[in-house]
Amino acid sequence: MKVEIQNLRYGSAAYGFVLEAVRQRLGSMSDPRHLSGPEVADAARCLAVDRFGPMARPVLEHWGIHGTSDIGEIVFDLVDARRLIARPEDSRRDFEALFSFDKVFEDRYPWGN
Repeated sequence: MKVEIQNLRYGSAAYGFVLEAVRQRLGSMSDPRHLSGPEVADAARCLAVDRFGPMARPVLEHWGIHGTSDIGEIVFDLVDARRLIARPEDSRRDFEALFSFDKVFEDRYPWGN
């Protein structure tokens, strides 16, 4: 999915990936609603694991996503580009240190122990 963002700070695929994660999570809900920062980060985690398996972390890092705060930066870039909508109470801080990439992408595999 191609996403046009001014001043790309992340790989262009990263923006499409986060947007797709949001859309998939909303599509899986019986009554779609606004997603919180932790819900968006979890949606991205789930999509990464489903799509890339043990390569999830290297793929995300290739796009410049090294932690949940990067997911938040991408979300707010998408808000600025009018691809997503934020509520006044939404903040980049909502995405800070939600989970460790080591834990969710490495420790779950046998070689991570």
